[in-house]
Amino acid sequence: MFDVPLFLRHKFAQVWALASEKLTSLEIGCVSSVMVTELLSPSLGHHRSPNHVRPPILPGIQKLCLSVDYITDTMVSTISNVLMSLTHLDLRDAPLIEPSSAYDLTNSGLQQINQHGKLKHLSLVRSQEFLITYFRRVNDLGMLLMADKCANMESICLGGFCRVTDTGFKTILHSCSSLYKLRVSYGTHLTDLVFHDISATSLSLTHVSLRWCNLLTNHAIKNLVSNTCLKILDLRDCKHLGDGALRSISTLPELKILLLDGSDISDFGLSYLRGVINSLVSLSVRGCKRLTDKCISALFEGSSKLELQQLDLSNLPNLSDNGVLTLAKCRVPISELRMRQCPLIGDASVMALASMQVDEDRWHGCRLRLLDLYNCGGITQLSFWWLKKPYFPRLRWLGVTGSVSRDIVDALARNRPFLRVACHAEELGSNQWDNSHGLYMHDYDEVDELEQLLEEGEYIDEEMMDVDNDAELL
Repeated sequence: MFDVPLFLRHKFAQVWALASEKLTSLEIGCVSSVMVTELLSPSLGHHRSPNHVRPPILPGIQKLCLSVDYITDTMVSTISNVLMSLTHLDLRDAPLIEPSSAYDLTNSGLQQINQHGKLKHLSLVRSQEFLITYFRRVNDLGMLLMADKCANMESICLGGFCRVTDTGFKTILHSCSSLYKLRVSYGTHLTDLVFHDISATSLSLTHVSLRWCNLLTNHAIKNLVSNTCLKILDLRDCKHLGDGALRSISTLPELKILLLDGSDISDFGLSYLRGVINSLVSLSVRGCKRLTDKCISALFEGSSKLELQQLDLSNLPNLSDNGVLTLAKCRVPISELRMRQCPLIGDASVMALASMQVDEDRWHGCRLRLLDLYNCGGITQLSFWWLKKPYFPRLRWLGVTGSVSRDIVDALARNRPFLRVACHAEELGSNQWDNSHGLYMHDYDEVDELEQLLEEGEYIDEEMMDVDNDAELL
């Protein structure tokens, strides 16, 4: 790990000339496209002899992941031509200003991709982290030119292609017969027609992500689920999807990950997911404003042998402590629970989760490793008493409101040295389905003394015994 901008441009290339020829994977988190182009350029430039050609740098690279200022035709062409063993290319940019034609990706650049025919995984994403911007110089023709050389692609991720229509996206689907992973974000012209005849293709998609594709409706999902092998379905911020989409999704027997943030679903609609709830490992309904406490019972009451580990209930204005009490009673074995920005969630929810029993053989049954309560309206100092040991024995990440007294947070940190407390609205943990920034990596393998005793069944806490006795007297 080092700071790329500290290097002068020519010295950057000289450093990488020392890299082992056996290096197969390289990821650089922040580098300019010009430096990448010069790094891979076959001419030495700064040497005395202008005709001298250096040996290729990084000849064995198979996987290249770069976050650059601008994705350009020149950079894409250089990478595609020089790295002859490349099978995995992941390029992401985040422009600070709208790129000029000389510093942008066009149809011509897409035509240069996969010159050696070995590429299996391709990701081209324009982030809107600093500026609302798109690949404005790429249209359906660019997708057609790229598809001609991408027939053997297995994974394609396209973000920010605002001028590509259904025609361009369908070209990809119908040309890449081995495709199993498709991710599209900010597909502003992507409509239901893309998936109209997907059942006629030989595709067997297992991972599909369609984020910020606001023209999609329930009909698109009805056709998409003809791929019955779907394991991951990310439909975040597709605001026109409703209960009809859930009815279609309920037919997917192998579904593991379902992300529905910002969709127009109801409590009743979630009851359709009872058909897949036993297979789900992760579910997010963040920002689905119509949901109430009833959504918890609609999902979990009467279910058994649940595998759910991650549940995101954030930004639900009508979710209250009653919903969390129902969740605790259903004994869902979740390890990550997010309830950010829920104004009706308070101390009663923390107490319910602290007492939650998942394993019949242990009193301390709560398995939560991550609990995000940032900006929940009813959290007071009482909750912090319940967040101390021996409650939540496995907790590693905690999100709370920044206005909480620093003394309280410090006292909790002393009580739980393995716990990371976030007070500034950070998203906790690492999101393995959207790890574009990688800022919040964490290690769940840490085991403190209390957790080890609990696993071995040897923990007896005198203070807890007093609590139990007091409860019986009451």
